[in-house]
Amino acid sequence: MEVVAYGVLADEEPLLREAFDTAFAGRHELRCLGMFLDRDTAPTAAGDEVVLSSVNDTLDAEVLRSLAKGGTRMIAQRSTGYNNVDLDTARELGLTVARVSYYSPYSVAEFAWALALAVNRRIVRAAHRTREFDFRLDGLMGRDLRGRTAGVVGTGKIGTAFARIAHGFGMRLLGWDIAEDPDCLALGMEYVPRERLFAEADLVSLHVPLLPATYHLVDTEALALMKDDAILINSSRGGLVDTDALLETLRAGRLTGVGLDVYEEEAGVFFLDKSLEVMTDERLARLTTFSNVLVTSHQAYFTRDAVGQIARTTVANVEDYLAGRSGDNVLVTPGTP
Repeated sequence: MEVVAYGVLADEEPLLREAFDTAFAGRHELRCLGMFLDRDTAPTAAGDEVVLSSVNDTLDAEVLRSLAKGGTRMIAQRSTGYNNVDLDTARELGLTVARVSYYSPYSVAEFAWALALAVNRRIVRAAHRTREFDFRLDGLMGRDLRGRTAGVVGTGKIGTAFARIAHGFGMRLLGWDIAEDPDCLALGMEYVPRERLFAEADLVSLHVPLLPATYHLVDTEALALMKDDAILINSSRGGLVDTDALLETLRAGRLTGVGLDVYEEEAGVFFLDKSLEVMTDERLARLTTFSNVLVTSHQAYFTRDAVGQIARTTVANVEDYLAGRSGDNVLVTPGTP
């Protein structure tokens, strides 16, 4: 049997192949494709029972019907998030859909802090200057984080790891989530209403999944509550932030810094080389013009530890499917209501 994987990055492929070969030892073949899965590329999966998808693949009703028509019976998503998969249509078609429910939370938490420190201390601007032998310090002044307030929006595994690092900096901790985490409480975190968190935090970091209830969680009202010199970090999902509202806030000269590893319209842009093309997404182009904004290309998870764990879990999900087993990573199975 051949398994096809879409949106495979160059540094990811060796780890994915290693996990696949270890599990199946030549009994099955893996075809890795760099292109993303969408309505145009779905026919290339014809004859493949199992498809390994990436977070920026499009698995809407049209794509899923095309895959099912070509013989696909299982979708293994190589990420925790699955908002790009139409689960209702997958259920209707009798497909099995699984995801990676857990991987190293430290990869994302540490990168979120890298963004926070970079925008606070103007690291990118400083590096650009020194490459041109401009060693002035004008405009590079940051501030100590010790004694200031970190607002952690979402205190799951990643949010908790972020909070531990904030505690290490000596920061006061505010949290917002549907349930209080014992580990965060042990760090001295105070759980407060969302509005109070936005109003009091010097640094706000987002660590909640993208759901209808969290779409544009950071909107005009939330941004208006934030301090003029606050820092906003998003390493979770782009749709959590209303980009238009953020642009208006930045145009008004508010917020000390913004670090974005995700963007709500990143599909078809992130992970690709667009350097020789005209950037037609005016909002993304505008974001990158602000000197206090740092945008990276959804790389927070991208460590050898995390990607290796994602690869092994994805392959284990395929093993379970072929053996007729179901586990905590399965989102949809044939016959589920």
